[in-house]
Order: sequence, then C-alpha cells, then structure tokens
Amino acid sequence: MDTVMPDIHPAKRIEARVDGLFKAAGDDFVTSPVETLELTFEGVPGDLHAGMTRGSGGREPWYERGTEMRNERQLSIVARDELEAVAADMELPMIAPEWIGANMTLAGVPMLSMLPASTLLFFEGGATVKIDMQNGPCRIAGDAIARHVGREGDQHIALGFPKIAKRRRGVVAWVEKPGTVRMGESVRVQLPEQWVYPV
Repeated sequence: MDTVMPDIHPAKRIEARVDGLFKAAGDDFVTSPVETLELTFEGVPGDLHAGMTRGSGGREPWYERGTEMRNERQLSIVARDELEAVAADMELPMIAPEWIGANMTLAGVPMLSMLPASTLLFFEGGATVKIDMQNGPCRIAGDAIARHVGREGDQHIALGFPKIAKRRRGVVAWVEKPGTVRMGESVRVQLPEQWVYPV
C-alpha cells in the first residue's frame, strides 16, 4: 500500500498581547482579575487548578475518575473576541473571562481556540507556557454564566454553552518555564509545524 504523505504547514509566529490576567482562590473555579500572575512549575500558586498532577475527570473516560495524572490543565487561556461571539450567539449581553475560570486573555491571535497542541507562548517577562489542547466547554461553566447574568438555574444557558461555545472556549496550557506575567506585556506565539495524520 502506498503511503500518502500529508501536507505539512511550516511553523509560524504571531505577536500578541496580554489583555487580562485572572486567578481563582478557594474552592470556586471562577477567577478574579489581577495585575500579575506568578507562574511556577505547578501553575499559578494558590489557584484552584495549580499542581503538578490532578485527578482525572469526565474528559478522561479511559481512567477511573480521580486517578492521579499529569496536570496539563494548569492554565485556561481565552480570547475576548471569541467570548463576545459566543455571548451574541447565546443572546447574552456578555460572557466575562473570569466567569468561566480563565487565567488569561490574549489579544491579537485570530481563532485563539484553534491554536494547535505544542504551541509555545513566550512572554516578554521570561515565562514560557505550552498549549496542551482546546478547552472543551462544560455545563459547570454554563451554570456559572447563568448565575452571573442573573438567571441562576437556567438550563437553556447551562446546557447551551457546551454546544454553542465548542471550539471557541480557549485552550488549556501548562508552565514550561516559570516567571511573572504582567498585564499588557507582549507575547510571541510560536506555532509548530502542522499536519493531519493520514488514517
């Protein structure tokens, strides 16, 4: 059988800017705005999602729930333009990044949620973050949105968000090189070579 080689797209660089930083404290995944984020190998110290490892959940059905595994979800990164589009499609006035547990918003990256796995974010201050994958929207975030727009318990919002926000809910990432990220600093977004594996 002949092997068909995939089209390979070369690596690419995008210049971006940090236009929002957020941190979750306590037991709630909802975050609050901050001016700086200290990033360590465990993520954001004190944040709900910090840690070198985490317990598996519904996104990892191949493990028994709660199985200890590598934490590749230390950071949630979103784009305001994508959230604005989701809000419009849901007929809501807005969806704030902190309502859905975001740690960071980046400006200047078209279709941020479509950034491929292994994309590197080189921050002006020296920190480096590696993207793991898209962040799948869930009902928990939908419930939080309903609560913040004054419609707590509204199942139309809670169940609608996972469908409408698909591929527009941002990405999850982990800290490759620790450092401090500050509001407004520049970011070099380094996309790797890309291809679709032929099956």
